[in-house]
Amino acid sequence: MKIKKILVSQPEPKDGKSPYIELAEKNGFLVEFRPFIKVEGVPSKEFRKQKVNINDFSAVIFNSKVAIDHFFRIVNDLKIAVPETMKYFCISESVALYLQKYIVYRKRKIFYANNVMDELIVLLAKHKSDKFLVPVSDIHNDDIPNRMVKAKLEYGKAVMYRTVSSDLSDINQEEYDMFIFFSPEGIKSLFHNFPNFEQKDIKIGSFGLSTAQAVKDAGLRLDIQAPLPHLPSMASALEHFIKDAPKSNRK
Repeated sequence: MKIKKILVSQPEPKDGKSPYIELAEKNGFLVEFRPFIKVEGVPSKEFRKQKVNINDFSAVIFNSKVAIDHFFRIVNDLKIAVPETMKYFCISESVALYLQKYIVYRKRKIFYANNVMDELIVLLAKHKSDKFLVPVSDIHNDDIPNRMVKAKLEYGKAVMYRTVSSDLSDINQEEYDMFIFFSPEGIKSLFHNFPNFEQKDIKIGSFGLSTAQAVKDAGLRLDIQAPLPHLPSMASALEHFIKDAPKSNRK
């Protein structure tokens, strides 16, 4: 089976640049992008039910730009006056710089790691007297909270946004030779949109252990998995599959 068309369950890159596009041009197949999931903000009324007082905290931890958007949405909707003394800890510099959309960057206490969770925890541990707020999605892992417990840091979580399935009803899944997924929620969306989905000859690639497990739990065949020690990215795993798949699968 020759790979002719692949669906990547992510938004199409705005600049038109992507390793998937490069692979498609190099190997003569088509690639399309379509996010299988989307993020919606938790309504202010629902947030209030969590009984979280933002100003009871002296610091906020952001692991994504989405978390920043919904933190300040809640702050704005509830007309909360966040003090200038509030500290902001971010997983990376790019996330930290995104704060400029909402605050005067140079006038705030902002700290960031180099996209490494252990490094972020080291930063937090230097501020043990603070109480940290962690904005999260309704579906999230407890990696940060668990690490904070071990570091004996005081924290609280607040659900500020949720992940829901996108409407994919216009997609003809049979047009594609491969689907690539990046989260368990993507698999849920597949079956939410196509309850009677049958994999047949469609190849499935997944990024991350939890996504791979979701593929298997759904009774699907996993054909490509990343990251692996020798395949750190989904793109590299796809390239390896195309190059090394049995000839009978590529003709």
